[in-house]
Amino acid sequence: MTEDMEKYTIFETTGGYCGIAWNSAGISRFQLPTRSAEATERNLRRRLPDAEPLSPPPEVSDVIAAVKRYFNGEEVDFSDVRLDLAKEETFFRQIYAALRDIGWGHTTTYGTLAKALGAGPQAARDVGQAMAKNPVPLIIPCHRVLAAGGKVGGFSAPGGATAKIHMLELEGVHLRPPEPAQQSLGL
Repeated sequence: MTEDMEKYTIFETTGGYCGIAWNSAGISRFQLPTRSAEATERNLRRRLPDAEPLSPPPEVSDVIAAVKRYFNGEEVDFSDVRLDLAKEETFFRQIYAALRDIGWGHTTTYGTLAKALGAGPQAARDVGQAMAKNPVPLIIPCHRVLAAGGKVGGFSAPGGATAKIHMLELEGVHLRPPEPAQQSLGL
């Protein structure tokens, strides 16, 4: 096994089974929870077919512990996790860097993120494409990016929009309209 070869491990959280891959440069891939270790491994290996299973080094073990805390509802900041995004397009890397500044319990929109990068609202689709191709969801918190008007928008991870809503709810963000305080006067 060469030093730069991708390595991975599958681990269980209260949200399901996650997978994480790394190399000498940093975390290169993260798989959001699925219901089985086999499904998670299959999803991860589809993108990294040559990766080898291995026990994680301390730096990766720390990220795994943080992911477990996250799915237990604890506030976690992944912004300092060392990542390997060398294979990603330059503009996508800029989007990911900006998104890493969106903290726990906060959201933004595709258009706002595009504007923050000086790209204008027409680049919102590029932001959406970057979110769909995010190699390390949760660590790069694409679940915190909403469609215009605060709508959920897409989410390509297992569980789709339901998973996105659940992750936001773990952070105290509730997208559903509040229940009416008063039903009807019955007049």
